[in-house]
Amino acid sequence: MPSHLIRFNKPFQVLSQFTSEGEKMALSSFIDAPDFYSAGRLDYDSEGLLLLTNQGPLQHLIASPKFKMPKTYWVQVEGEISDQALEQLRHGIELKDGLTKPAQAKRITAPNIWPRTPQVRERKNIPTSWLSLQIHEGKNRQVRRMTAAVGFPTLRLIRYAIGPYTLEGLAPGEWQYTDTTSELQNEVNQFEQQRKKQATTPNRRGPRSERPKVPHGKRVARQSNRSESTSRARRK
Repeated sequence: MPSHLIRFNKPFQVLSQFTSEGEKMALSSFIDAPDFYSAGRLDYDSEGLLLLTNQGPLQHLIASPKFKMPKTYWVQVEGEISDQALEQLRHGIELKDGLTKPAQAKRITAPNIWPRTPQVRERKNIPTSWLSLQIHEGKNRQVRRMTAAVGFPTLRLIRYAIGPYTLEGLAPGEWQYTDTTSELQNEVNQFEQQRKKQATTPNRRGPRSERPKVPHGKRVARQSNRSESTSRARRK
C-alpha cells in the first residue's frame, strides 16, 4: 500500500512550495514525488520538519490548528534564557494579533545538529542558549515573536516535530516516505465521514410557502377603486 505522507528536513532559506521565486530555492530542488504538497508551512529562514501529502483531507488535518497536532521547535536565542521568560511563554504571550495559547517551554542543551549555512551571526560578548518550545497554533512567525516579546530574540529556529513525526534520521535536504499513525488515520476517517454527512443532509427548513397569486387585473381594479373613492371624498 503506497504511503500518502512524506517527512522532509527543510534546509535554511528554502521555500515551503514547489515553485521557486527568483533565486530562492524551492521543494522541487529536493523532492521528486508527483502530486505531493506541503501540509502547512515553514518559514523561508527556518529549518526542520515539513510534512507533505497527496491526500486533501490529510493535508487539512495536519495544517489546521483546530486538530491539535502540536509542533515542537528547537530555538536558539540571544542571551541566557531566564526562568521568568520560560514561565511567560508557558502562560501565553500578548502579541499584536492576540494572546498565544499556553506553550510547553523548557531550557535544553545545544542539540547535536548540522551546521547552518550561512552560519548564525553571534555577538562576541553576548552568550546564546537553546530552548524547546511546543505550540498548538499557527500564527505568522509566532515563535520568533514570542521569544522577542520576552526579551530573547531568536537566532536559529528548527522545527523538530509535528505531532508524532520527528526529524530523526533525516539530514538537511533529505526526505522519506512514512506511514500515517492509526490515530491520525482515524481522524482522517472521521473527517471524511463528517464531510459526507454534511453534503447529504437535506435542508430541514424545507421550501418556503408562497403567497397566493392574485390576478394582475384584479389588483389593478382594487387600486383604481381606492383612488376613485378617495377622489370622491375630496370632492365632498
